[in-house]
Amino acid sequence: EVQLVESGGGLVQPGGSLRLSCVASGFTFDDYTMNWVRQAPGKGLEWVSSVSGNGANTYYAESMKGRFTISRDNGKNTLYLQMSSLKSDDTAVYYCARGSPAQAISQRGIRGQGTQVTVSS
Repeated sequence: EVQLVESGGGLVQPGGSLRLSCVASGFTFDDYTMNWVRQAPGKGLEWVSSVSGNGANTYYAESMKGRFTISRDNGKNTLYLQMSSLKSDDTAVYYCARGSPAQAISQRGIRGQGTQVTVSS
């Protein structure tokens, strides 16, 4: 059974930082591109970032460039998202997702249960 379990969310002040983690099981982790996507209250899924199976290539949505860093540890089957300079607009539930960015935000996408990030003073 494929499982993705996110952690690391919480309440942070504007300008602060958080590191999200996602532990994967039930599939060969390094065979897949992995993604972070998010869903803000009342909005649809938004792609945040992707990393290739070997970790060599990373991609970011424009508004996240320079603030977020995606990485992975294939030995630990774990995906990370280091977030800094957080803004109130970053408030959302963050999900890790397997596959292409299009698959990650699709209705049938394989995602974890999510972790809440709230940016507020």
